[in-house]
Amino acid sequence: MATMELNAENFEKVVSASPMVMVDFWAPWCGPCRAFAPTFEKASEKHSDVVFAKVNTDEEQAIAQAFNIRSIPTLMIFRDNVVIYAEAGALPPAGLEEVITKAKELDMEEVMRQIKQQEEADKAAEASEVNKS
Repeated sequence: MATMELNAENFEKVVSASPMVMVDFWAPWCGPCRAFAPTFEKASEKHSDVVFAKVNTDEEQAIAQAFNIRSIPTLMIFRDNVVIYAEAGALPPAGLEEVITKAKELDMEEVMRQIKQQEEADKAAEASEVNKS
């Protein structure tokens, strides 16, 4: 599957409609971004079950800001609309394959359970703070 460009109009739709999306935040002037592009493209051809997408941070500054992108390239993986991986820096082919494999193996039911537990703990802590006031 070819790599697709994400922008303000399609970002949310693509991420929410796809079980797994790998997003490469990049810019045309960035040397490491250009060097990583063939590795990312080759992985997209190998993993047809994953949506591979790129966000040009120069053109889509609001998206980059929303995800607190401070350095490029930054690779982010969404599974079931949840960010499960985010790291700056270009990965070598073997490193990218390892990240993809681990992302596919992740037990999303367990991840969702942990998110719910954390949200409940946050609510309890917030309620405790309000009661102290």
